[in-house]
Amino acid sequence: MKKLATFRARRWLCRSLSSISSNPLRVCVVGSGPAGFYSAEKMLKAHQQAQVDIIDRLPTPFGLVRSGVAPDHPETKIVINQFSRVAKQERCAFFGNVTLGSSISLSELRELYHVVVLAYGAESDRSLGIPGENLKGIHSAREFVWWYNGHPDGQNLKPDLKITDTAVILGQGNVALDVARILLRPTTELATTDIASHALATLEESSIRVVYLVGRRGPAQAACTAKELREILGIHNVDVFIQESDLLLTPADEEELKSNRIQRRVHELLSKAARSKPKHTSLNQRELRFVFFRKPNDFQESKDRAGHVSGVHFEKTVLQGVSHGKQIAIGAGKFEDIKCGMVLKSIGYKSVPVHGLPFDHKKGIVPNDRGRVLSDPSDPLVPEKGLYVCGWLKRGPTGIVATNLHCAEETVSSISEDLENGGLIPSSTLPKPGRDGLLQLVHDRNVRIVSFSDWEKIDSEERRLGSLRNKPREKLATWDELYKTTSQ
Repeated sequence: MKKLATFRARRWLCRSLSSISSNPLRVCVVGSGPAGFYSAEKMLKAHQQAQVDIIDRLPTPFGLVRSGVAPDHPETKIVINQFSRVAKQERCAFFGNVTLGSSISLSELRELYHVVVLAYGAESDRSLGIPGENLKGIHSAREFVWWYNGHPDGQNLKPDLKITDTAVILGQGNVALDVARILLRPTTELATTDIASHALATLEESSIRVVYLVGRRGPAQAACTAKELREILGIHNVDVFIQESDLLLTPADEEELKSNRIQRRVHELLSKAARSKPKHTSLNQRELRFVFFRKPNDFQESKDRAGHVSGVHFEKTVLQGVSHGKQIAIGAGKFEDIKCGMVLKSIGYKSVPVHGLPFDHKKGIVPNDRGRVLSDPSDPLVPEKGLYVCGWLKRGPTGIVATNLHCAEETVSSISEDLENGGLIPSSTLPKPGRDGLLQLVHDRNVRIVSFSDWEKIDSEERRLGSLRNKPREKLATWDELYKTTSQ
């Protein structure tokens, strides 16, 4: 049915777009990460006379591909080449340094464009809401990732890696594994990546030798992928510790694994690692310790350094089935401590709502039906006219880069259906100002726009600086550096 709807929409557009050339389809995509660029690409292909503008609060495009993907995963960043080709199309434009909510409001965008697709992701963090969460030395994984990836908002983190030899990471998903890998991987290997120089310098002086990866549930429910797990298990000169007793499967676990090939492979890899004996005995040896069936109860304050974390007080958990193939962790009433001087919370990202946007605070998403924004989630037959979502705002912070491709296809299919039904470009209304209106409005507010050609100046300078250090690029990691380069 979806394919048929898309075909009909395209056939209708081929017949009708020529008759509305004086009132072309104006589309604004908010967010230039994978969800945003895939949405723009699909729109440009489906609608031959559409004009698509991509805005982003950062002066640099590509979202989490630039600031979220780990520096030692260059193959994942190759998609930037595809996104660059989209941005260079005549009917597409990128406008960086334009912030939804301050530079321009959502209601203003909707006045300027026929279609607004919100794809700005999740730039905040979930909180645990337990005592001691504000102690120094406790950071979110998102902040830490931004710090080592040279995000301009990560400059102020300045984690102290010299005061402790032990870090606890709460969570066992791919982001948690990324963070653990950066802490444990030899800096000689990181030095040839695009890791931010300030992060590399700090890691070179790091005293951290032991990293705990702690999960509420068991190995059968670990949220990482086999690829990520295999990579961290293979780091040079790191001993891995896993309690073999944690790997015993219950009938409920076996039921879960039966229908999930990825989870089965993850469990196999963890089982193999648990049976392997430590290879090293050096006092300077690094350790990765997987801990299962634990949930944080509170953070402990150091007696020697007031206001600083010194450990995590955990409650042991057991699994309880809530539905077929799904188990949740509940407290077992038994407790234990893990001493540490640093904690990284990898417990999930959270999207941020803007004024005028329906938002489900419990789920952390915009209520939608196949990408159509809903004012009333109980009534999908009455969506917000011309307003759509894609990516994490639409489905929550899950999936990999490629997940956004299918997500964008669905949203653009919904847009095509709405166009075919004649609801987005009424013939009786005046043309939408689109790009011209956006440029005039931000100019009047003295907003300094960063174009894609400006980004290419940044890109060129980063590559030049990187070549001096045998790196693919040396990221400009402050707002001032980025602005200065675009002015040259």
